[in-house]
Amino acid sequence: MRGVAAAFVVVGLLALTGCSTGDDAVVQGDTFQFVSPGGKTVIDYSADERKPIGPLAGEDLQTGGPLSVADPRFAGKVMVVNVWASWCGPCRSEADDLEQVFQQTASSGVAFLGINLRDDRDSARDFVGDRRITYPTIYDPDGATLRDLGIPAPVVPTTVILDRSHRPAVVFIKPIHADDLAAKVAEVAAEAPPAAPTPSAPIPSAPIPSAPEIAPR
Repeated sequence: MRGVAAAFVVVGLLALTGCSTGDDAVVQGDTFQFVSPGGKTVIDYSADERKPIGPLAGEDLQTGGPLSVADPRFAGKVMVVNVWASWCGPCRSEADDLEQVFQQTASSGVAFLGINLRDDRDSARDFVGDRRITYPTIYDPDGATLRDLGIPAPVVPTTVILDRSHRPAVVFIKPIHADDLAAKVAEVAAEAPPAAPTPSAPIPSAPIPSAPEIAPR
């Protein structure tokens, strides 16, 4: 299984090569765009180089209802977003690790969200049930959410840790292991929460001049 995982990572990196615009990890424009720096498979972004993702949303795999990063239940939380598919061997190898870290961190303000890519819905549901995955997943057969996440397709598995402002802080483009993921999640969760905006002082209104008095003739 580890050999399969390693081979799949190579395929993902080849896909990334066509999207690369340089040797460094960069963000372009107003939203996050991932670039692999020299083939690295774990990328850390400092707070000053992070940018927001697009409006990541879709159908809940299980219920068919709407599911979005903007849901109130995710507000202000560090989020782990995992891109997976039932046909992906490395996804099977990391599923238990993801669920383990989810259970360990759920009570400390960390949320998990899956994105199921280019898959049959019944197969995806069976995958979730067989591996007892308890966090929600967006069903994304056409890959639309990957554009909002700012990563190239098809790269599975990919795991992105979003900070409390839901900006990518860490990107894994390889199968994760529980210890590695938990350590990175702890680093991001330990960051100071974003400062609340300072309310601006009200602008005093200018007094309305009184009408001039007209002297009687």
